[in-house]
Amino acid sequence: MMFAQPKTTEEAVAYLANGDWSIVSGGTDFYPALGDKSPSGNILDLSRLKTLRTIFEDETHWHIGALATWTDVINTNLPDAFNALKLAAREVGSIQIQNRGTVAGNICNASPAADGMPALLCLDAIVRVSSQGNARDIALQDFVTGNRQTTLAAGEIVTELLLPKTSTEGDSHFLKLGARKYLVISIAMVAVRLQTDNNNLITNAALSVGSCSVVASRLPELEQYLIGKLLTPDLAPELANSITQQHVSGLSPIDDVRATATYRHSAAAELIRRSIVTLANRAS
Repeated sequence: MMFAQPKTTEEAVAYLANGDWSIVSGGTDFYPALGDKSPSGNILDLSRLKTLRTIFEDETHWHIGALATWTDVINTNLPDAFNALKLAAREVGSIQIQNRGTVAGNICNASPAADGMPALLCLDAIVRVSSQGNARDIALQDFVTGNRQTTLAAGEIVTELLLPKTSTEGDSHFLKLGARKYLVISIAMVAVRLQTDNNNLITNAALSVGSCSVVASRLPELEQYLIGKLLTPDLAPELANSITQQHVSGLSPIDDVRATATYRHSAAAELIRRSIVTLANRAS
């Protein structure tokens, strides 16, 4: 067993190019998964790569570094389109987990119930990965391919998430349903981002649902349906009530100890309706 803590990205990918390593950043998923077992194999701890703990904007994108924590997201001044991500950040375990757990780690863990996925999908997140002498960008919807499965190849690490500024307009909301209020794996969760013109007509819509499929997914038919609708408090209930289970029929939830598939379908539709009402009330 070997343990390494590289201080630069170049050093990290050099380690990966010359051996088989388990990658750890915040460690909030890695260590609990061991249970009573001791770590084995080679462990590459990225926690000293301080240059990756950043959140900033340039002319075209917002950037969330791979070591940015959920607490960093909560404490950073971000546009209203990030409200859903901030709400999701507050749902990631306890405050201690939020202080250590990273946004990138939540994605790389690739759980169907990953709290950050729906909001990031609504922001059209792009995952930037690096290896020795190479870097590539992958749309988040293509990066996570299944339960605990991603397209991250041998020798690669995630270095940052890129959020196009064209997708960080408007306002957003996030709702999570669980069997209790705190420290819970979701039964269903949704993120909704709506952009309106000066007349409160919806010009752009992004909706995503998690815990109702193997991978969190957008709802393009419902997004298209919402465009052109008037978003006001008076019309919000009517608009929200027109959203039915038919709009979430493309989801593929499972029956498990937390809920049935039928209940998850109903819950997803209801959470979407409530999110739209919330956004309409804020728009006023």
